[in-house]
Amino acid sequence: MVNKKSKPDREYITSLERGLAVLKCFSRENPEMTISEIAAMTDLNPAVVRRCLHTLLHLGYIGKRNKLFLLKPRVMSLGSAFLESMNVEEAFRPALQQLSDRTGDSTSLSVLVDNDIIFLIYVSTAPTIHYYVGVGKRCPAYVTALGRALLAYKPKQELEEYLKSIRIKIYTDRTVTSVSKLRAALSNVRRDGYVCVHGEFDPLIVSLATPIFGPDGVPVASINCSTSTTRADEAQMIEKRLPLLLETAQKIEMELRRFPALAHSIRAQH
Repeated sequence: MVNKKSKPDREYITSLERGLAVLKCFSRENPEMTISEIAAMTDLNPAVVRRCLHTLLHLGYIGKRNKLFLLKPRVMSLGSAFLESMNVEEAFRPALQQLSDRTGDSTSLSVLVDNDIIFLIYVSTAPTIHYYVGVGKRCPAYVTALGRALLAYKPKQELEEYLKSIRIKIYTDRTVTSVSKLRAALSNVRRDGYVCVHGEFDPLIVSLATPIFGPDGVPVASINCSTSTTRADEAQMIEKRLPLLLETAQKIEMELRRFPALAHSIRAQH
């Protein structure tokens, strides 16, 4: 949906915002949509949506099948430009691959964007897990270990605004059910420096996460180990994986000193 807040200055390009809103409305649940469906999802006038789609069709980012519009592979060039220019693979994957090799778990690194986490690196050891995770995947922050590892370090006022704005969705019988319980959980994360979430988002997955701090001491990302609940429970994750996870976090923090632009980029999420 297009941001209805006041624009920052007269150089703000509203048409670009609208075009990006059209691109972002496609998802796993909505791979193909009509103009009216896109208009409803973006809260844009259908005539505006039509012009955006015409431009994106011409540029090759959008395709058309009868009256349905869909993304084209060219869209991937937008994300790959970030990954390549910021040296994401070089900075993060070796340490996460080593952690995965030592634990037998899947490992990943995410950043906070709006109310979600976005995966920048994902090392999988469990191809049979039914919930798809991959680079660029978004998940709600409040119900994931990766998300809580970052939410816990938000400035107090920002955290309170976030807690007031979210609508808690119950994914499993273990999902946190109230803002007060979530606030308490986040307080524990800040006290302990790590968080373990067992079956709250996916009933079959247990995940242990910790924040990654930038050179200025501000959390910029989070990393985790995740595995099937049949392989480990919370106590086993903390006992066996936590020392390795914290060691990996230190390695990645050292890498961020080599890539200051990357540290600045992932810190500047809103």
